[in-house]
Amino acid sequence: MALLVAMAAQFLSDHYGAPVMLMAILLGIPFHFLSQEPRMAAGIQFAGRTVLRIGVALLGLRISAQLLEGIGVAEAIMLAMAVVTTIGAGIWLAPRFGRSGYFGFLAGGSVAICGASAALAISALLPKRHVAEDDVTFTVVGVTVLSSVAMIIYPMIVTSLGLSTHMAGIFLGGTIHDVAQVVGAGYSISDETGDLSTLVKLFRVMMLAPVILVASMILRKAHLEAGEGGNAPPLIPAFVAGFIALAVLGTMQLVPPMITEGVNLVSRSCLVVAVAAVGMKTSLQAFASVGRSALALLITLTLLIAALVAIGLAVLA
Repeated sequence: MALLVAMAAQFLSDHYGAPVMLMAILLGIPFHFLSQEPRMAAGIQFAGRTVLRIGVALLGLRISAQLLEGIGVAEAIMLAMAVVTTIGAGIWLAPRFGRSGYFGFLAGGSVAICGASAALAISALLPKRHVAEDDVTFTVVGVTVLSSVAMIIYPMIVTSLGLSTHMAGIFLGGTIHDVAQVVGAGYSISDETGDLSTLVKLFRVMMLAPVILVASMILRKAHLEAGEGGNAPPLIPAFVAGFIALAVLGTMQLVPPMITEGVNLVSRSCLVVAVAAVGMKTSLQAFASVGRSALALLITLTLLIAALVAIGLAVLA
């Protein structure tokens, strides 16, 4: 069923230009009742967990060390600092917005790294008792909507400020959440800006593996120190190991371009199916209860990373 919802979302995206992740979530929510059916629950759970992890692992093939050559070392360091600062700010600010630090990590990671994909990857790592499916759904919807707004507004800001192609590409790729919206924003200015902004965005995607790896170690240590029952989280989740392995293969250029394109398509499809499943597991009543504070946190973090990248560019100029 999640596959059918994902196919419908992809159709709407292809024919009407709607963000596919947002469509998958919104189309999935009305089918929440199916997640309560024993015959359907197992499949929806499989799509929302196993298929999700496969999709995240396959993302690794899009990454290579050659990204640094196109961006510049100083710019890459600045972007990495912006990512880490935004995630840290999310964890620190969340309790002040009435949310848990776990939700802050989810929100901060999705804003700082790659929007809906990062939200899904981080949610696969966090204990379900701390982050509910409704929190994940709200985050995916929130970052997708904010990313779409940024895709429209940021190019106008960049153009009005008269930024160079290089600075415009760094800013757009370093601040907009989802890859598709980065592509739309960058190429709306020029081909050169689009190429660079996409490259910068992929660098942020590359940050997903180390962030999740560090978070996994912290969660494992906290679990062991607390003496909680059950199995401790793995030191390196299998999907993170897969992501890293494929990133290494991509860096070494051992995979033919045709296969890389196919894997990227499979990865994207897996993530859309997973998002549809997350939507199907979301109750509208519970979704509404997430509250304005969560939205305020996402907006704050979105403005923060934009400010950090803008300041970084000003310093490097």
